[in-house]
Amino acid sequence: MSTPPRQKRLTPNDITALKGQRPVVSLTAYTTPMARLFDPHCDLLLVGDSLGMVLYGMDTTVGVTVEMMIAHGQAVMRGVTRACVIVDLPFGSYQESKEQAFRTAARIMKETGCDGVKLEGGEEMAETVAFLVSRGVPVFGHVGLMPQQVNTSGGYRSKGHTDTEADKIRRDARAIDEAGAFAMVIEGTVEPLAREITGTVSAATIGIGASPACDGQVLVSDDMLGLFNDFKPRFVKHFAELAEVISRAAEDYATEVRARTFPGPEHTFQIRPKKQD
Repeated sequence: MSTPPRQKRLTPNDITALKGQRPVVSLTAYTTPMARLFDPHCDLLLVGDSLGMVLYGMDTTVGVTVEMMIAHGQAVMRGVTRACVIVDLPFGSYQESKEQAFRTAARIMKETGCDGVKLEGGEEMAETVAFLVSRGVPVFGHVGLMPQQVNTSGGYRSKGHTDTEADKIRRDARAIDEAGAFAMVIEGTVEPLAREITGTVSAATIGIGASPACDGQVLVSDDMLGLFNDFKPRFVKHFAELAEVISRAAEDYATEVRARTFPGPEHTFQIRPKKQD
């Protein structure tokens, strides 16, 4: 008996091919249920190390581990049939050497089945990107504001305001592009610079706090859904306010439990009448 063919998922090459055709739609995803909900609407799902902050309550992404990324990468892969899935390499798992980066990337791809990995950095990471790409690892770059470097870059502030800073971001983007990255996030970067970079690199640019001219956009899903309210960056738009809905539902549940109106008879199992002989 034959089985129906599986729907083909988008590949990193497909994402690059969308450059200049239509915007790439991307969100972060960390769990199977959310991946299933996002999959029909997104071209790319990023299992981002932002999970450290939005799921685990960390102050930064620096404390995220490879094991955490693998567990959530596996969960997301169980929920997708269409989207390209990329998993972040967490801080400390790739910066030491290109060999370390390959070992980490290979482990993550083998254990999750994802389509590629994302890493932060520009000129200093170009050799590593080229090393990974030449060995079969699709790489999603990340320039501009880099959260893993928050402790040395002066915090979460937009980048590219000075000529020196703008020139560095240009060089970073060019280096990552020339090294073979199929796409790159441009984060927290002044709009004209993000627009300029998008027009000069071959890789697809995915903006977050960058420019509508980027080849696509990404948001942290908990920001997009209005679930994460510790702070709201300028570039975030809440497309829903689910935190309020969830809080209200929990309040209603607590009220009914305390009043003993939940569970009702319709929510309990009763003894079935015995059949008469």
